[in-house]
Amino acid sequence: MKQIVHSRRHFLRQSAKLAVAGAALPFARPASAAVRDARSLAFDHTHTGERVSIVYAVGERYVPEALTTLNRFMRDHYSGEVGQMDPRLFDLLYRLKLTLGSRESFQVISGYRCPATNSTLRNTRGGGVAKRSLHMDGKAIDVRIADTPLADLRDAALSLGVGGVGYYPHDQFVHLDTGRVRSW
Repeated sequence: MKQIVHSRRHFLRQSAKLAVAGAALPFARPASAAVRDARSLAFDHTHTGERVSIVYAVGERYVPEALTTLNRFMRDHYSGEVGQMDPRLFDLLYRLKLTLGSRESFQVISGYRCPATNSTLRNTRGGGVAKRSLHMDGKAIDVRIADTPLADLRDAALSLGVGGVGYYPHDQFVHLDTGRVRSW
């Protein structure tokens, strides 16, 4: 009988295959359904027009190639600068999708924001942009979901009791972050 040894290298090879499959086949369910304990997310970026559907974690391990893909996807859409997103933010979004029962993608308004962009927005938007925004640390995202009323998205996020939740009905998004628990 042949014994199978699951090494870290084997895990990374398998994870890379999943990441490529998830990125290459937008919104396909088989990539996530084929692997037990796979966590996947789908995003549409409202400013770049890009879409991605990807398995970002399997069990307790994040898929490094998937996180790299998501970092690029969540880049500062003003400057093009790529930051490093907090993987716990993706876990928060995954839990939120499960709570809501939605099959729709997250529509991303803003992910990573470089300090120069943050400063420009802060000085030109008449408020609403924090000086030390968690967007600059890759710990915040502004989103909505097409099939979910914005107030329901906010309420579901608040029910999780994790991080910050900001409600912006006029601008049609909810801010989520992995900072301390608070809401506005």
